[in-house]
Amino acid sequence: MGLTSQPRLIELMKPADFPAFETFVPSLEVASTFDALLQYPPVKALAPLPVLLLLAPLIWFIFRDTWRDIDEEARSFAREHNEIDYRPIVCLILLGVTLTLQDYYGGKVFFRSTLQPMLQYFEGEGHEWIQFKKYRNLYSYAWWSASRIGGYVIGPLIVWRVLFPRDSVLDMGLRVKGFVSHLWIYGLCLVVVVGAMALLSQQKDFLAYYPFYKESSRSWFDLLVWETMYFAQFFALEFFFRGWILAALRRTMGASAIFVMAVPYCMIHYGKPYLEAHGAIVAGVVLGSLAMRTRSIYAGFLLHITVAGLMDYFALASRGGLPTQLWPD
Repeated sequence: MGLTSQPRLIELMKPADFPAFETFVPSLEVASTFDALLQYPPVKALAPLPVLLLLAPLIWFIFRDTWRDIDEEARSFAREHNEIDYRPIVCLILLGVTLTLQDYYGGKVFFRSTLQPMLQYFEGEGHEWIQFKKYRNLYSYAWWSASRIGGYVIGPLIVWRVLFPRDSVLDMGLRVKGFVSHLWIYGLCLVVVVGAMALLSQQKDFLAYYPFYKESSRSWFDLLVWETMYFAQFFALEFFFRGWILAALRRTMGASAIFVMAVPYCMIHYGKPYLEAHGAIVAGVVLGSLAMRTRSIYAGFLLHITVAGLMDYFALASRGGLPTQLWPD
């Protein structure tokens, strides 16, 4: 179906009692049929559901043996250890505490109310290298990235070393074995995701949302420092969701641990573009299944930063916003 058939399509979709429909449909000269359809709220709201239903059998077919093996491992653990495993209890409580702390103290509100005045004070006391006015937003995202590393990595590791000292940190997705042999699966996932990004990158909410750091266009220094912090928090995120949580739940919940993890993983995407939040459900299940199979988060981390970097690039390039100088003026 091409652009020539689009007016007829829109006319058929237009409800008689929805006179403001035209406000949701972009100009035919600049919008594809896909883009036009997704501007109609009921279509956009329901669009992910058939995609999820189509992907579900494929994901089951690919990972059914993995899920069965993990469940059998959990049953064997239960038979050998006739006692309560407190790891899931501690994990889920700490999960709730961590995400709550992140929401209230790991973002811009806390930075502006508490850390910003401190930086301004020290700059006023003669530390001119801070240059707060020029790098205010970069400092804000530096706090955001540091809080993710602290909450997603340092906090869980400290708690685990105190409560479960016999558990190996390497079992939290940090083993290298199995990384190379399964790399082709991540490559396939990358091809699929990049194809979807090529479509979604034309959406207005996508273009307005990425990159988070809006001064990325100012200089290559700004863009590269931002991407470094961005990638660091992705490692923390992969460790937290695909490493620590799955390791804590695996022996008791088996393959169900993957789907338990996918729920909060989807929820931390609230506020991002709508279709991306639904995509997080698929990503959580697929990356979680691969991490459980390989006991490694590294390939998932590489996939994540590749996709994130490309999303920023597509968003900047589509509006002519790539940097043109090395340092900010």
